[in-house]
Amino acid sequence: MIKKYFVIPVLFVLLIAGCTPNYDQEEEIVQDTKEEESETAIVPSYNISDEEYKMPVEYKPAAARGVIVNQVFNRFDITELEEGLRRHSKDVFNPDDYLFQEGQYLTEDTVYSWLERNSEEHEEGLNPSINIKDEDNPDPQAFRDAPRYLSHILEQNYLQKTKGNQVGVKGVSIGLALKSVYQFETEPGRTYYEDIPKEEMLSKGKEYAQTILQRIRKMEELKDVPIMIALFREEEQSSLVPGNFVAKTFVEEGSSSIGEWESVNEDYILFPSDEADSDHQAEATVMKDFTNEVREFFPNFVGVIGKGFYVNDELQELKINIPIEFHGKSEVTAFSQFAYGLIMENFRNNYDIEINVKSPDKQEALIWREAGEEKPEVYIYQ
Repeated sequence: MIKKYFVIPVLFVLLIAGCTPNYDQEEEIVQDTKEEESETAIVPSYNISDEEYKMPVEYKPAAARGVIVNQVFNRFDITELEEGLRRHSKDVFNPDDYLFQEGQYLTEDTVYSWLERNSEEHEEGLNPSINIKDEDNPDPQAFRDAPRYLSHILEQNYLQKTKGNQVGVKGVSIGLALKSVYQFETEPGRTYYEDIPKEEMLSKGKEYAQTILQRIRKMEELKDVPIMIALFREEEQSSLVPGNFVAKTFVEEGSSSIGEWESVNEDYILFPSDEADSDHQAEATVMKDFTNEVREFFPNFVGVIGKGFYVNDELQELKINIPIEFHGKSEVTAFSQFAYGLIMENFRNNYDIEINVKSPDKQEALIWREAGEEKPEVYIYQ
């Protein structure tokens, strides 16, 4: 057992308070609009992080709000599609210079229309048309030959000041969610699952991106706005980790043609898993050792689940969930001290690490360390 003594910080609330936006110092802006009366919005002078975008205080929901949960069925994919698109947008729309706003131009009706299968009834549908000769007894091969590649189209807007206190949309990001597994039914109770090769998905995604760009350019407000488009490969519905972005491109203002695509090498890895053992042996070994030491300290725990985020095959972030049934706050404190020591001795500090300790009823403790820091931080929930 590791014999280490330390003081668990008790000023966590003060830390959070110090990071909370201060709305005593605000800036009123007027957003450019085609309506007769301009809209005003309040932007806080401070931000929760220098790495994040400021957002208008009077939050405007997306024009296609709610569509994503009806189209993308893995909740981890939903989160990564939204947060990952914002992360990649920082490369072209610097948070120091832009405000973030949910997409306001692709409406619910528009998105659903574009996601349809192409047909006489749905001329704007981007997914391939399908030829079913016998509606009462459809041939599965017809579905295999024409999978629904495209699940969702996500829009994000990036605002800048124009003149005086006015702001306008000066950047747009579009994320295309594309399937890695096509699921379909030809009869009730019989479900088929067909893998979609990555190269096939990429080819279709790039084709859709060009069409979507041309359609966006026909919108008066967006005809001259720079646009970033990123392709996201979904994971299968039951996966415990999200999919990942695989390619992106930047289109200069006014252009209606996509040039070069940039490959994106990102991946989420589940620990333990066969993929972790084969592709990331060093981290897999550390996680196994960590799990074994936790088991020795607390024999009745359920298990340890880790999720690693890799960029260019380098680990950037590791999140670990430890579900344990505790019998008192003293056990939580003792275990948190123990886990603190394991981080210090077992895990390198060149990536972010976060450990969530949970009982069946609630989260009991949070232990985290940012990349480059020597010592972790600990917060024990009351």
